[in-house]
Amino acid sequence: MTEASSPESLEDEHRRIAGIDSPDLLSEARRLDAADPLAHHLNSFADAPGVTAYLDGNSLGRPLRDLPEKVGAFIRDDWGTRLIRSWDEQWMELPMMLGDRIAEVALGAAAGQTVVADSTSVLLYKLMRAAVTARPGRDEIVIEAGNFPTDRFIAAGVAKEAGATLRWVQPDAVTGVTVDDVAAVVSQRTALVVLSHVDYRSGALADMPAITRVVQDAGALMMWDLCHSVGVVPMQLDEWGVDIAVGCTYKYLNGGPGSPAFAYLRTEHHGAVMQPIHGWWGAADIFAMGPEYAPVAGIRQLLSGTPPVMSMLAMQGMLDIIAAEGITAVRAKSISLTDFAVRAYDALLAPLGVRLLSTRDAAHRGGHITIGHDSFQEVTQRLWADGVIPDFRFPDGIRLGLSPLSTSHEETLHGIHAVRDALA
Repeated sequence: MTEASSPESLEDEHRRIAGIDSPDLLSEARRLDAADPLAHHLNSFADAPGVTAYLDGNSLGRPLRDLPEKVGAFIRDDWGTRLIRSWDEQWMELPMMLGDRIAEVALGAAAGQTVVADSTSVLLYKLMRAAVTARPGRDEIVIEAGNFPTDRFIAAGVAKEAGATLRWVQPDAVTGVTVDDVAAVVSQRTALVVLSHVDYRSGALADMPAITRVVQDAGALMMWDLCHSVGVVPMQLDEWGVDIAVGCTYKYLNGGPGSPAFAYLRTEHHGAVMQPIHGWWGAADIFAMGPEYAPVAGIRQLLSGTPPVMSMLAMQGMLDIIAAEGITAVRAKSISLTDFAVRAYDALLAPLGVRLLSTRDAAHRGGHITIGHDSFQEVTQRLWADGVIPDFRFPDGIRLGLSPLSTSHEETLHGIHAVRDALA
């Protein structure tokens, strides 16, 4: 540019560099980012060369910038120097200590009810099977027809093992499961109801306390899948009377690919809801090596085999950040991001025939929105090649996963612009 460039042309140049040609939206994004009390955390995450917009934090969170040093220290000191002594010094209690930390920071739950162990799938199986066994004489499992495949597959397997029947909830695809949907299918035959707190497709947020009450009034146990809500949506598991919950740690808790899941089991169910995989880590005396399995009394009973200690490292830094800022502040930023994404959709994508597949009501929406178009599978491939990373969901949906601590409003706008340009 020349020295004679006007303020208007300077702003045009800034927009050109950012790849954004909607001045009103860009001004709004920058205003929101300037007022964002969590904006200083954007630099806490590792850079991804070539990526200009990462809109998939609801599927895999970004690593924290200091993680390589923490992993190096673990290998050098905890493992490499202390060797097997680290089991006695810190690792034996880590599944329970980290479970308590997640409970305190993100679940609204007291200590002694949450443990980190296994994958989400394994914990879902353990607790579904245990719950059905704990309700003898009841022979139905209720689950949403569009729930995440793992939840449905495992529920079907447990039903087959236990001689039970699946009853399907058929909710609205955009607004998700309601209290009335659940009330219409639970009965005296219901042993267990399994639902997702946030729908993995639309982002619809279920009314956890009200649905839990309906299920318990029918005499059944309530299990919540928290994979798309933990770390981004506040909840009060103790206050709301939740029986059982399972969630992953690699989305909004940024634990890394394949990081272990956690399970919550309300104290009153300890000793009654007994998980079926009887490994040595769930035994009353781990090192007794006795002839028969005798379960420990507390939450450690949900463990089976040796916990994946190294895979528990990454999430600890993210839990520290959420604890420092508070989950309420994280939720406020999440709502700001998704509301802004909806406004950008209205301006840039709706005129191109793109459908909004999420509710406009932020109070009933989690941390992502979903948009739909027949060409989105091809569009997603083009976006990924250009360094814009959303998430495609069959048959024609793109999820915009806006992790509040690592995503700005301007990055969100850049991603939506890129979708528009790819369609064009």
